[in-house]
Amino acid sequence: MPAALPPGPRLPALAQGLWFAMRPVDYFEICRKRYGDPFTVRLPSTPPVIMFSDPGAIREIFTGDEELLRAGEATVILQPIVGPNSLLLLDGNRHHRERRMMSPPFHGERMRAYADVMREATERAIARWPIGESFPLMRETQAITLDVIVRAVFGMTDGTAMAALSDKLRRFIAAAVNPIYLWQRLQVDLGPLTPWGRFVRLRREIDELLDREIAARRNGDGTQRDDVLSLLLSARDENGAPLGDAELRDELMTLLLAGHETTASSLAWTVHRILTEPGVRERAASDGDYLDAVVKETMRMNPVIPDVMRIVKAPMRIGGCDLPAGVGVAPNIYAAHHRTDTWGDPYTFRPDRFLATKPSPYEFIPFGGGMRRCLGAAFALYEMKIVLSTLLARTELAIAPGYKLRVVRRSITWAPSDGMPVVVTRRAA
Repeated sequence: MPAALPPGPRLPALAQGLWFAMRPVDYFEICRKRYGDPFTVRLPSTPPVIMFSDPGAIREIFTGDEELLRAGEATVILQPIVGPNSLLLLDGNRHHRERRMMSPPFHGERMRAYADVMREATERAIARWPIGESFPLMRETQAITLDVIVRAVFGMTDGTAMAALSDKLRRFIAAAVNPIYLWQRLQVDLGPLTPWGRFVRLRREIDELLDREIAARRNGDGTQRDDVLSLLLSARDENGAPLGDAELRDELMTLLLAGHETTASSLAWTVHRILTEPGVRERAASDGDYLDAVVKETMRMNPVIPDVMRIVKAPMRIGGCDLPAGVGVAPNIYAAHHRTDTWGDPYTFRPDRFLATKPSPYEFIPFGGGMRRCLGAAFALYEMKIVLSTLLARTELAIAPGYKLRVVRRSITWAPSDGMPVVVTRRAA
């Protein structure tokens, strides 16, 4: 690889990977202050990655030739988690085909039909929270979002099938969020008693459950249902072909994981802002537009996904840099959201900035952008507002005494440390 890439840390890839895993915000902050924009990082299991935060360069990446900027190829490290047929790993015509087939359930009236599911899942969680005792809020937001996504995707109600799937998913996610599992050298199955061996076998058990559910739906009684699985079973591409069983299984796994972990973390970050920023709780509880702005300002300051990468397939010029084939290029979400020239006072929490103006899709990018923007972005925003408005109406929360927040990595996501412990001081009858 040519040496003329933008500057960056000279530490070995393993050392940079450990730094990024243990102190992710410090890693990005030090890199951008020391090396400017763009800068180059070297991490295990990836080629050198050039990080960009300038909106012009981000626009070039998001609107560039998809055949020369491969997003699926850049995400191959997630294959053991989501499966080889996941939309996250696809490129080209196949990505376009499956994205078109999967889009309808997550927009418009179909999405809003899940409002009761979201509200009821939140109320069930609130009912079991102790009053006056500290508990990790992330555990509860994970329970809420898992409940929502399982019911929305499968239309499941209480029962043994839902309990079995939810239990296995909880165990699988608890393992999958460990960032060391993203390093391919550690993805070695040495038997059922080893960490990766347990991980692989649990994924197989989940696959078997999904396969049985898919088969049961294909052989069903023809009853019309509005859950995501039913909609995907009836979806057809431009040639009239449906999704195959393996495609369905991996796409369901992607929806279950992506619709659970990222939203749970965003909810926890937003509750922290609501509880710690002066005057925010009272206004958010009574003003839906302001609550929406609070969610977006939280995603600006505390993005759950710190960057999105593409693999460069031919020499090209991006952001004024001549880059060789084989490197990665990544809009750095965290850095883009903390640019002084874009946001003025980027380290100040100010939701009103989202009421006054609408940032461009190359300045505010919590869900990525271009043709690879998160398929469930609208669903996630809608769910967050339903869950938060229910929490604000039904409870009064406080940060647990003595809690010191840090950013920690959970697989590819950033979350608050220790699950962000809180205390319920009051619960409405």
